[in-house]
Amino acid sequence: MIEIIGVRFKANGKVYYFSPGDHQFQTGDLVVVETSKGTECGEVTIPNKTIQQAAVVQPLKQILRPVNKEDRKTLEQNRKKEIRAFHICEEKIAMRKLEMKLIEVECAFDNSKLLFYFTAENRVDFRDLVKDLAAIFRTRIELRQIGVRDKAKILGGIGICGREFCCKGFLCEFQPVSIKMAKEQGLSLNPAKISGCCGRLMCCLKNEEETYEYLNSKLPNVGDYVTMVVLPDGKVGKVVESNTLTGDLKVQVPDNDVPVKCNRSEVKLAKKNHPRSEESKATKSKEE
Repeated sequence: MIEIIGVRFKANGKVYYFSPGDHQFQTGDLVVVETSKGTECGEVTIPNKTIQQAAVVQPLKQILRPVNKEDRKTLEQNRKKEIRAFHICEEKIAMRKLEMKLIEVECAFDNSKLLFYFTAENRVDFRDLVKDLAAIFRTRIELRQIGVRDKAKILGGIGICGREFCCKGFLCEFQPVSIKMAKEQGLSLNPAKISGCCGRLMCCLKNEEETYEYLNSKLPNVGDYVTMVVLPDGKVGKVVESNTLTGDLKVQVPDNDVPVKCNRSEVKLAKKNHPRSEESKATKSKEE
């Protein structure tokens, strides 16, 4: 077993493990640590905790110190420098008529470099822009082109659900999202309805995938003669409509033109070797 703390360097960014040494930390405390990128200041998201050594990438680095008054002063100066750098960079972009949009500026804690994040539809030759910025700030300059999903995570906003973007609110890392997830959840495949403000498939499709897979596994297939259901009165029919979240079903029985409404808890599956199962299988093989 080993004692660790979890530190995050960006809002809703990835959490990294560090050794707390002899210090006791609470969630929200600021610490100064040494990383592969240099000295950085991060926020404690996981207070002192003991975990298995196998869950930690060795060697585990130790924090340099809790944030002191000088460190807080440095953070404040860096924030002011970022604001100034943002405005200057926008002016230089406009002056050189570059087809790019500046999104965010990040100043390293030790002032070793300035990072400029931007979006652009095509590749941009920003070599002259880097020279302009380096001459002004006298430090290392890095420009990084990011995608629309990263842009949404940085800027934030309100989704069609009326809540803050998932990526801005709580997602630490982006997960791959596919159209299959939308089908599984019975959503319209209209791109305008299943895409977020970034223009990509909504992250919530991935968040809810596991729940829908579980609920759908409890429901009989719609319009499938192989998985017929038995109603409480003993009649056998096929499901023509289902609601994944509520479990409500509409079952078509042979002697009734109007589907019978019921819930999945009120029915049970008929035998799989139903007389029409072979017909259903034959139809399916023809379609393939």
